[in-house]
Amino acid sequence: MTDKQHDGLLEALKIAFTYMPKAIEVNKYEYGERYQTVLEHIQAVREVLLMNNLDPEEIYGEINPDITPNSSY
Repeated sequence: MTDKQHDGLLEALKIAFTYMPKAIEVNKYEYGERYQTVLEHIQAVREVLLMNNLDPEEIYGEINPDITPNSSY
């Protein structure tokens, strides 16, 4: 895979990650019996981001800087 393809895939993954629910928002009431699967999917994406030296906690601000609140610390 070329670097350009890799970069494109990572960018797509980062965008998709911003639309995923946060793990704390996933519960049995909202997701039914699939809630554990949803949590596993979220964790899988987080792990790929981390393997590529990307902090999942910073992704939303990188993709949506105009609507992301400033850090308070």
